[in-house]
Amino acid sequence: MNYTFAQRCGSFQPSAVRDILKVISQGNVISFAGGLPDDNLFPLDAVRDAYERVFASGKHTLQYGLTQGYGPLREKIAERMTRKNVHMSADQILLTTGSQQVIDLFSRIMLDPGDTVLVENPTYLAALQVFQSYQGKGIGVDSDADGMLPDDLEEKLKTYKPKFIYVVPTFSNPAGKAWSLERRKEVLRLAKKYNVVILEDDPYGEIQFNENETYAPIASLDNGETVLYTSTFSKTVVPALRTGWVMGPKPLIQMMNQTKEAADLHSSSLDQQALYQLMAHFDLDAHIANLRTVYKERMNVMLDLLEKTNLPGLKYVAPRGGMFFWVELHEQINTTALFSKAVENGVAYVPGAPFYVGEPKYNAFRLNYTYSVPEKINEGMSKLVHVLEEAYKPINQ
Repeated sequence: MNYTFAQRCGSFQPSAVRDILKVISQGNVISFAGGLPDDNLFPLDAVRDAYERVFASGKHTLQYGLTQGYGPLREKIAERMTRKNVHMSADQILLTTGSQQVIDLFSRIMLDPGDTVLVENPTYLAALQVFQSYQGKGIGVDSDADGMLPDDLEEKLKTYKPKFIYVVPTFSNPAGKAWSLERRKEVLRLAKKYNVVILEDDPYGEIQFNENETYAPIASLDNGETVLYTSTFSKTVVPALRTGWVMGPKPLIQMMNQTKEAADLHSSSLDQQALYQLMAHFDLDAHIANLRTVYKERMNVMLDLLEKTNLPGLKYVAPRGGMFFWVELHEQINTTALFSKAVENGVAYVPGAPFYVGEPKYNAFRLNYTYSVPEKINEGMSKLVHVLEEAYKPINQ
Protein backbone atom coordinates (compact mmCIF):
# COMPACT_ATOMS: atom_id res chain seq x y z
CA MET A 1 0.00 0.00 0.00
CA ASN A 2 1.19 3.53 -0.75
CA TYR A 3 0.99 5.84 2.25
CA THR A 4 0.40 9.52 1.59
CA PHE A 5 2.06 11.38 4.43
CA ALA A 6 1.59 15.06 5.22
CA GLN A 7 3.96 17.33 3.33
CA ARG A 8 5.67 18.43 6.53
CA CYS A 9 6.90 14.85 7.14
CA GLY A 10 9.51 15.53 4.48
CA SER A 11 11.12 17.93 6.97
CA PHE A 12 11.62 15.26 9.64
CA GLN A 13 15.22 14.33 10.34
CA PRO A 14 16.52 11.45 12.48
CA SER A 15 18.54 12.29 15.57
CA ALA A 16 22.27 11.94 15.04
CA VAL A 17 22.76 11.24 18.76
CA ARG A 18 20.06 8.53 18.83
CA ASP A 19 21.57 6.87 15.77
CA ILE A 20 24.99 6.90 17.42
CA LEU A 21 23.64 5.41 20.64
CA LYS A 22 22.13 2.55 18.65
CA VAL A 23 25.51 1.82 17.08
CA ILE A 24 27.56 1.88 20.26
CA SER A 25 25.03 -0.10 22.31
CA GLN A 26 25.91 -3.13 20.19
CA GLY A 27 29.53 -3.34 21.27
CA ASN A 28 32.05 -2.74 24.05
CA VAL A 29 32.40 1.00 23.57
CA ILE A 30 33.12 3.72 26.14
CA SER A 31 30.58 6.38 25.25
CA PHE A 32 31.10 10.10 25.63
CA ALA A 33 28.25 10.56 23.14
CA GLY A 34 24.94 10.68 25.02
CA GLY A 35 23.87 13.58 27.21
CA LEU A 36 23.23 11.17 30.06
CA PRO A 37 23.33 11.68 33.82
CA ASP A 38 24.92 8.86 35.80
CA ASP A 39 22.20 6.39 36.82
CA ASN A 40 24.32 5.32 39.79
CA LEU A 41 23.58 8.76 41.26
CA PHE A 42 19.81 8.55 40.85
CA PRO A 43 17.97 8.98 44.20
CA LEU A 44 16.32 5.56 43.90
CA ASP A 45 15.13 5.26 47.51
CA ALA A 46 13.71 8.76 47.53
CA VAL A 47 11.85 8.18 44.25
CA ARG A 48 10.46 4.87 45.54
CA ASP A 49 9.35 6.57 48.75
CA ALA A 50 7.68 9.36 46.77
CA TYR A 51 5.60 6.90 44.74
CA GLU A 52 4.62 5.01 47.91
CA ARG A 53 3.34 8.28 49.38
CA VAL A 54 1.30 8.89 46.25
CA PHE A 55 -0.28 5.42 46.31
CA ALA A 56 -1.00 5.77 50.02
CA SER A 57 -3.09 8.85 49.25
CA GLY A 58 -5.84 6.80 47.61
CA LYS A 59 -7.31 5.73 44.29
CA HIS A 60 -8.01 9.31 43.19
CA THR A 61 -4.28 9.71 42.50
CA LEU A 62 -4.75 7.43 39.46
CA GLN A 63 -7.43 9.60 37.85
CA TYR A 64 -7.07 11.97 34.89
CA GLY A 65 -5.37 15.25 35.75
CA LEU A 66 -5.31 18.84 34.54
CA THR A 67 -3.70 19.61 31.20
CA GLN A 68 -1.69 22.35 32.88
CA GLY A 69 -0.33 19.86 35.40
CA TYR A 70 -0.54 18.96 39.07
CA GLY A 71 -1.19 22.17 40.98
CA PRO A 72 0.95 21.54 44.07
CA LEU A 73 3.96 20.72 41.89
CA ARG A 74 3.48 23.91 39.91
CA GLU A 75 3.38 25.80 43.22
CA LYS A 76 6.64 24.12 44.29
CA ILE A 77 8.31 25.06 41.01
CA ALA A 78 7.10 28.67 41.27
CA GLU A 79 8.50 28.83 44.80
CA ARG A 80 11.82 27.31 43.73
CA MET A 81 12.18 29.69 40.78
CA THR A 82 11.98 32.72 43.08
CA ARG A 83 15.52 31.80 44.17
CA LYS A 84 16.56 32.60 40.61
CA ASN A 85 14.60 35.88 40.78
CA VAL A 86 11.99 34.56 38.37
CA HIS A 87 8.70 35.57 39.96
CA MET A 88 5.67 33.99 38.32
CA SER A 89 2.55 32.35 39.69
CA ALA A 90 1.62 28.69 39.32
CA ASP A 91 -0.97 29.80 36.73
CA GLN A 92 1.92 30.85 34.51
CA ILE A 93 3.46 27.37 34.58
CA LEU A 94 2.66 24.43 32.29
CA LEU A 95 3.97 20.94 33.11
CA THR A 96 5.11 18.94 30.10
CA THR A 97 6.59 15.62 29.04
CA GLY A 98 10.15 16.81 29.42
CA SER A 99 11.35 20.21 28.27
CA GLN A 100 11.58 18.75 24.76
CA GLN A 101 7.79 18.93 24.56
CA VAL A 102 7.99 22.63 25.40
CA ILE A 103 10.05 23.24 22.28
CA ASP A 104 7.53 21.26 20.25
CA LEU A 105 4.42 22.98 21.66
CA PHE A 106 5.91 26.44 21.33
CA SER A 107 7.03 25.77 17.76
CA ARG A 108 3.56 24.47 16.96
CA ILE A 109 1.86 27.66 18.10
CA MET A 110 4.44 30.01 16.58
CA LEU A 111 5.81 28.61 13.32
CA ASP A 112 4.22 28.68 9.89
CA PRO A 113 6.10 27.08 6.98
CA GLY A 114 9.07 29.26 6.09
CA ASP A 115 9.21 31.12 9.41
CA THR A 116 12.60 31.81 10.96
CA VAL A 117 14.07 31.07 14.39
CA LEU A 118 17.33 32.71 15.42
CA VAL A 119 19.75 30.41 17.26
CA GLU A 120 23.34 30.23 18.38
CA ASN A 121 25.54 28.30 16.02
CA PRO A 122 26.12 25.50 17.03
CA THR A 123 22.99 24.81 19.05
CA TYR A 124 20.90 21.98 20.51
CA LEU A 125 20.26 19.63 17.60
CA ALA A 126 16.93 18.27 18.89
CA ALA A 127 15.56 21.83 18.87
CA LEU A 128 16.63 22.16 15.25
CA GLN A 129 14.76 18.92 14.51
CA VAL A 130 11.58 20.39 15.98
CA PHE A 131 11.85 23.64 14.02
CA GLN A 132 12.36 21.67 10.82
CA SER A 133 9.39 19.42 11.58
CA TYR A 134 7.13 22.51 11.47
CA GLN A 135 8.90 23.68 8.32
CA GLY A 136 10.62 26.49 10.17
CA LYS A 137 14.17 27.53 9.44
CA GLY A 138 16.97 28.06 11.93
CA ILE A 139 19.32 30.98 11.24
CA GLY A 140 22.60 31.08 13.14
CA VAL A 141 23.69 34.20 15.00
CA ASP A 142 27.42 34.82 15.36
CA SER A 143 28.60 34.22 18.91
CA ASP A 144 31.67 34.27 21.12
CA ALA A 145 32.39 32.86 24.58
CA ASP A 146 29.98 35.38 26.16
CA GLY A 147 27.00 34.55 23.94
CA MET A 148 25.27 35.99 20.88
CA LEU A 149 26.99 39.02 19.34
CA PRO A 150 24.52 41.93 19.62
CA ASP A 151 25.45 43.55 16.28
CA ASP A 152 24.88 40.35 14.35
CA LEU A 153 21.71 39.58 16.29
CA GLU A 154 20.26 43.00 15.51
CA GLU A 155 21.14 42.68 11.85
CA LYS A 156 19.41 39.32 11.64
CA LEU A 157 16.39 40.56 13.58
CA LYS A 158 16.00 43.24 10.92
CA THR A 159 16.70 40.94 7.98
CA TYR A 160 14.77 37.79 8.87
CA LYS A 161 12.01 39.08 11.19
CA PRO A 162 12.07 35.83 13.20
CA LYS A 163 9.15 34.39 15.14
CA PHE A 164 11.39 33.84 18.16
CA ILE A 165 14.96 33.53 19.44
CA TYR A 166 15.99 30.18 20.91
CA VAL A 167 18.85 30.26 23.43
CA VAL A 168 20.56 27.96 25.93
CA PRO A 169 22.61 30.62 27.77
CA THR A 170 23.70 28.63 30.82
CA PHE A 171 26.09 25.71 30.10
CA SER A 172 24.77 25.29 26.58
CA ASN A 173 24.42 22.10 24.60
CA PRO A 174 26.72 21.47 22.79
CA ALA A 175 29.22 24.26 23.43
CA GLY A 176 29.07 24.38 27.23
CA LYS A 177 29.02 28.19 27.28
CA ALA A 178 27.84 30.40 30.11
CA TRP A 179 26.78 33.77 28.72
CA SER A 180 27.91 36.94 30.45
CA LEU A 181 25.31 39.02 32.28
CA GLU A 182 25.92 41.94 29.92
CA ARG A 183 25.22 39.76 26.87
CA ARG A 184 22.02 38.39 28.43
CA LYS A 185 20.81 41.93 29.05
CA GLU A 186 21.68 43.03 25.54
CA VAL A 187 19.91 40.09 23.86
CA LEU A 188 16.81 40.82 25.96
CA ARG A 189 16.97 44.51 25.04
CA LEU A 190 17.08 43.71 21.35
CA ALA A 191 14.27 41.16 21.63
CA LYS A 192 12.08 43.82 23.25
CA LYS A 193 13.08 46.43 20.67
CA TYR A 194 12.01 44.19 17.80
CA ASN A 195 9.05 42.62 19.62
CA VAL A 196 10.41 39.05 19.40
CA VAL A 197 9.92 36.37 22.06
CA ILE A 198 12.91 34.56 23.60
CA LEU A 199 12.63 30.84 24.36
CA GLU A 200 15.19 30.29 27.13
CA ASP A 201 16.07 26.61 27.53
CA ASP A 202 17.78 25.86 30.86
CA PRO A 203 18.15 22.12 31.46
CA TYR A 204 21.68 22.36 32.90
CA GLY A 205 21.62 25.52 35.02
CA GLU A 206 21.50 23.68 38.35
CA ILE A 207 24.73 21.82 37.54
CA GLN A 208 27.18 24.64 38.19
CA PHE A 209 30.68 23.97 39.43
CA ASN A 210 31.53 27.26 41.17
CA GLU A 211 29.00 28.02 43.89
CA ASN A 212 30.22 31.62 44.10
CA GLU A 213 29.19 32.41 40.52
CA THR A 214 25.71 33.57 39.57
CA TYR A 215 24.04 32.90 36.24
CA ALA A 216 20.92 35.02 36.05
CA PRO A 217 18.25 33.51 33.79
CA ILE A 218 17.27 35.93 31.07
CA ALA A 219 13.72 35.48 32.43
CA SER A 220 14.86 37.06 35.71
CA LEU A 221 15.82 40.24 33.82
CA ASP A 222 12.46 40.45 32.06
CA ASN A 223 9.18 42.06 33.10
CA GLY A 224 7.24 38.91 32.29
CA GLU A 225 6.41 39.81 28.69
CA THR A 226 9.29 38.67 26.48
CA VAL A 227 10.88 35.47 27.85
CA LEU A 228 9.46 31.98 27.94
CA TYR A 229 11.60 29.89 30.31
CA THR A 230 11.78 26.10 30.29
CA SER A 231 13.62 23.53 32.38
CA THR A 232 13.38 19.88 33.42
CA PHE A 233 13.89 17.40 36.24
CA SER A 234 15.70 14.99 33.91
CA LYS A 235 19.20 16.14 34.85
CA THR A 236 18.61 16.71 38.57
CA VAL A 237 16.24 13.86 39.53
CA VAL A 238 15.77 11.15 36.86
CA PRO A 239 15.10 11.31 33.10
CA ALA A 240 12.49 8.52 33.17
CA LEU A 241 9.97 10.75 34.94
CA ARG A 242 9.87 12.84 31.74
CA THR A 243 8.71 15.93 33.58
CA GLY A 244 9.60 19.40 32.46
CA TRP A 245 7.98 22.77 32.77
CA VAL A 246 7.60 26.10 31.02
CA MET A 247 6.76 29.45 32.55
CA GLY A 248 6.16 32.83 30.98
CA PRO A 249 3.59 35.31 29.66
CA LYS A 250 0.04 34.11 30.27
CA PRO A 251 -1.13 34.38 26.63
CA LEU A 252 1.69 32.04 25.54
CA ILE A 253 1.10 29.57 28.38
CA GLN A 254 -2.64 29.53 27.68
CA MET A 255 -2.14 28.84 23.98
CA MET A 256 0.42 26.11 24.71
CA ASN A 257 -2.00 24.62 27.26
CA GLN A 258 -4.73 24.40 24.61
CA THR A 259 -2.31 22.85 22.15
CA LYS A 260 -1.11 20.31 24.71
CA GLU A 261 -4.70 19.33 25.47
CA ALA A 262 -5.15 18.46 21.80
CA ALA A 263 -1.83 16.57 21.77
CA ASP A 264 -2.03 14.33 24.86
CA LEU A 265 -4.65 15.67 27.33
CA HIS A 266 -1.94 15.87 30.00
CA SER A 267 1.44 14.45 30.93
CA SER A 268 1.59 11.72 33.56
CA SER A 269 -0.12 13.07 36.67
CA LEU A 270 1.20 10.09 38.63
CA ASP A 271 4.79 11.12 37.93
CA GLN A 272 3.98 14.75 38.72
CA GLN A 273 2.49 13.78 42.08
CA ALA A 274 5.56 11.68 42.85
CA LEU A 275 7.80 14.63 42.04
CA TYR A 276 5.80 16.82 44.36
CA GLN A 277 6.17 14.26 47.16
CA LEU A 278 9.89 14.01 46.46
CA MET A 279 10.34 17.77 46.62
CA ALA A 280 8.32 17.92 49.84
CA HIS A 281 10.17 15.12 51.67
CA PHE A 282 13.62 14.86 50.05
CA ASP A 283 16.58 17.25 50.27
CA LEU A 284 16.82 17.99 46.56
CA ASP A 285 19.36 20.75 47.12
CA ALA A 286 21.76 18.37 48.88
CA HIS A 287 21.31 15.85 46.07
CA ILE A 288 22.10 18.49 43.45
CA ALA A 289 25.13 19.62 45.46
CA ASN A 290 26.44 16.04 45.33
CA LEU A 291 25.85 15.90 41.55
CA ARG A 292 27.84 19.10 41.16
CA THR A 293 30.76 17.69 43.15
CA VAL A 294 30.86 14.39 41.28
CA TYR A 295 30.40 15.89 37.82
CA LYS A 296 32.99 18.60 38.47
CA GLU A 297 35.52 15.91 39.39
CA ARG A 298 34.79 14.06 36.14
CA MET A 299 34.98 17.25 34.11
CA ASN A 300 38.40 17.97 35.63
CA VAL A 301 39.64 14.48 34.75
CA MET A 302 38.66 15.03 31.12
CA LEU A 303 40.06 18.57 31.18
CA ASP A 304 43.43 17.35 32.49
CA LEU A 305 43.64 14.80 29.69
CA LEU A 306 42.74 17.39 27.05
CA GLU A 307 45.38 19.76 28.43
CA LYS A 308 48.01 17.06 27.99
CA THR A 309 46.99 16.43 24.39
CA ASN A 310 49.35 18.11 21.96
CA LEU A 311 47.46 18.41 18.68
CA PRO A 312 47.65 21.41 16.31
CA GLY A 313 44.48 23.47 16.24
CA LEU A 314 42.95 21.83 19.30
CA LYS A 315 40.51 24.24 21.00
CA TYR A 316 38.16 23.84 23.95
CA VAL A 317 36.91 25.78 26.95
CA ALA A 318 36.72 24.34 30.47
CA PRO A 319 33.00 24.15 31.31
CA ARG A 320 31.78 26.03 34.37
CA GLY A 321 28.86 23.66 34.62
CA GLY A 322 26.61 21.38 32.62
CA MET A 323 27.52 18.11 30.93
CA PHE A 324 29.67 18.76 27.85
CA PHE A 325 33.00 19.69 26.34
CA TRP A 326 32.95 21.16 22.84
CA VAL A 327 36.23 20.39 21.09
CA GLU A 328 37.49 21.84 17.82
CA LEU A 329 40.35 20.28 15.84
CA HIS A 330 42.50 21.21 12.88
CA GLU A 331 40.24 22.22 9.98
CA GLN A 332 41.44 19.25 7.91
CA ILE A 333 40.08 16.73 10.47
CA ASN A 334 36.56 15.48 9.68
CA THR A 335 35.05 14.12 12.91
CA THR A 336 32.06 12.62 11.05
CA ALA A 337 34.37 10.53 8.86
CA LEU A 338 36.53 9.68 11.88
CA PHE A 339 33.64 8.43 14.02
CA SER A 340 33.64 4.84 12.75
CA LYS A 341 37.38 4.58 13.44
CA ALA A 342 36.79 5.79 17.00
CA VAL A 343 34.08 3.16 17.54
CA GLU A 344 36.41 0.47 16.19
CA ASN A 345 38.88 1.55 18.84
CA GLY A 346 36.26 1.38 21.60
CA VAL A 347 35.25 5.00 22.16
CA ALA A 348 32.44 7.26 20.91
CA TYR A 349 31.68 10.97 20.69
CA VAL A 350 29.11 13.04 18.82
CA PRO A 351 30.41 14.62 15.58
CA GLY A 352 29.78 18.35 15.54
CA ALA A 353 28.18 18.82 12.12
CA PRO A 354 24.52 18.10 13.11
CA PHE A 355 24.59 20.91 15.69
CA TYR A 356 25.03 23.61 13.05
CA VAL A 357 22.48 25.49 11.01
CA GLY A 358 23.50 26.59 7.54
CA GLU A 359 27.01 25.53 6.59
CA PRO A 360 28.18 22.85 9.06
CA LYS A 361 31.69 22.55 10.42
CA TYR A 362 33.18 19.07 10.38
CA ASN A 363 36.21 19.58 12.61
CA ALA A 364 34.37 19.65 15.97
CA PHE A 365 32.83 17.11 18.32
CA ARG A 366 30.98 16.95 21.65
CA LEU A 367 32.12 14.96 24.69
CA ASN A 368 29.96 14.08 27.69
CA TYR A 369 31.72 13.60 31.03
CA THR A 370 28.80 13.03 33.43
CA TYR A 371 28.00 9.42 32.55
CA SER A 372 31.44 7.82 32.97
CA VAL A 373 33.43 7.29 36.15
CA PRO A 374 36.99 8.75 36.20
CA GLU A 375 38.60 5.37 35.39
CA LYS A 376 36.46 5.01 32.26
CA ILE A 377 37.14 8.62 31.28
CA ASN A 378 40.87 7.94 31.48
CA GLU A 379 40.54 4.76 29.43
CA GLY A 380 38.19 6.27 26.84
CA MET A 381 40.22 9.44 26.40
CA SER A 382 43.37 7.38 25.91
CA LYS A 383 41.61 5.53 23.07
CA LEU A 384 40.29 8.77 21.60
CA VAL A 385 43.66 10.53 21.69
CA HIS A 386 45.21 7.55 19.89
CA VAL A 387 42.58 7.81 17.12
CA LEU A 388 43.16 11.56 16.81
CA GLU A 389 46.94 11.22 16.70
CA GLU A 390 46.61 8.72 13.86
CA ALA A 391 44.31 11.11 11.99
CA TYR A 392 46.78 13.95 12.44
CA LYS A 393 49.77 12.06 10.97
CA PRO A 394 49.16 13.20 7.37
CA ILE A 395 48.84 16.80 8.59
CA ASN A 396 52.01 16.67 10.66
CA GLN A 397 54.14 15.21 7.85
